[in-house]
Amino acid sequence: MLPRTIRLRTFVVVVGILAITFVIGLAGIGRIEIEPATVEATTPEYRPQAYTYITQDEGTALPDQALLSGLYDAATQSVVSIQVRRSGSRTLAPEEGMWGQGSGWVWDEEGHIVTNSHVVESAADIFISFYNGTWAEAELVAQDSQSDLAVLKVEAPEGMSLRPLARAQGLPKVGHYTIALGSPFGLENSMTLGIVSALGRSLPVGDPGLAGRYSLPEVIQTDAAINPGNSGGPLLNLKGEVVGINFAIRTDERSLSGRGVNSGVGFAIPIMVAERVIPALIEDGAFTYPFLGISGRTISAPVAREADLDPNVLGVLVGQVMRGGPSAEAGLRNGDIIVRIDEVEVRNFEDVISYLVMQKSPGEAVEIEVLRGRRNRTFEVELATRPAVEASGEASPQVISSGEAIGIAVDEVADEIGRISRSSARSGVRGGLRVWIVTLEGEENTATVLIDASSGEVLSLEVD
Repeated sequence: MLPRTIRLRTFVVVVGILAITFVIGLAGIGRIEIEPATVEATTPEYRPQAYTYITQDEGTALPDQALLSGLYDAATQSVVSIQVRRSGSRTLAPEEGMWGQGSGWVWDEEGHIVTNSHVVESAADIFISFYNGTWAEAELVAQDSQSDLAVLKVEAPEGMSLRPLARAQGLPKVGHYTIALGSPFGLENSMTLGIVSALGRSLPVGDPGLAGRYSLPEVIQTDAAINPGNSGGPLLNLKGEVVGINFAIRTDERSLSGRGVNSGVGFAIPIMVAERVIPALIEDGAFTYPFLGISGRTISAPVAREADLDPNVLGVLVGQVMRGGPSAEAGLRNGDIIVRIDEVEVRNFEDVISYLVMQKSPGEAVEIEVLRGRRNRTFEVELATRPAVEASGEASPQVISSGEAIGIAVDEVADEIGRISRSSARSGVRGGLRVWIVTLEGEENTATVLIDASSGEVLSLEVD
């Protein structure tokens, strides 16, 4: 998979698109680069009812050598290396043709293996290597690009039994130790140690060249070394329980082959997302996400100033209510400020994303409290099913106006080009996406910004 470079911005469709920006290298095959954030992500204030954030019992105060070696001996029996021959490859030689490599781990005794969706993307053949050197061919049960999770099915080699890893019942706290297991650069049975650097991150997932891209909530940030090949491997606590699935890194460093390498900022899908998604993939072949049918932005100082809001108003400014969507049917309008969803206080869009993905399902109703003008109003919204990612190449519906696109672009580049003297926007299609191509002329430079017309996501930025 060839590296590709994009830049994202805060506009979010429904439960989608990260409210800040990162430089992310997928820890598997290929990478996505996103410019460093200028606004720090916030950890949601609420604590969901179905998935309690608890302090894990760490056992010993420090991970001494005996503990680590014992944990390694036990856990590596449940961790696998994955080799994937891509569709179109004409050779079975691992050193030739279109091959990819990643990691995975045993979910249950029935032979289900969990890994990342991007590890097995376009797979023609999948081979699993176990800790003892044996191997087996696996079949793809199902994958979900919106959580970057996939389930494989494998039969254990003769004389060998599959041992599922224990799964944590909650998240560790920031500062707790974490252990990453996997096959970085194809080096099987590797272990690295770090800590939880932050909780509550929200990262975009799925192919950036397709429409319908959303964000993954409650992502764990760790400084345990994660590199290409670690994708799909488990992130453990000191009890040997899975707290996350490694899937991405932020990096400016490159290997000799041009792939992103660890710089101390890695990301893992929280186990509570896997607990929702994986059973559905095994039983139904898919997981359905709830859908509000809005786009909006977390209210920050620049957003508040642009929208002429009072200082320190917290919430989500609704930029567009999709026609015919569930929020439109309920009565929400452009310009509403979402301050609460059910009993959850909303301070940023991550709060909305996390609550919907982790707590709700299509067909269920939520109460949305908004600030409209000087009055608070409450609407009951029946959640729809999130539209699938469009892989057909057809352009997605345009919901962002030209004026909104210019506003997003101005917010993105104002510090780089100085005072803007002229702005324009024209529509187009890039890679199946309907986009706005915004040109901003400043005192010193001219910027061209490519914006997803469906989500408001900044896809690219050039300053001349």
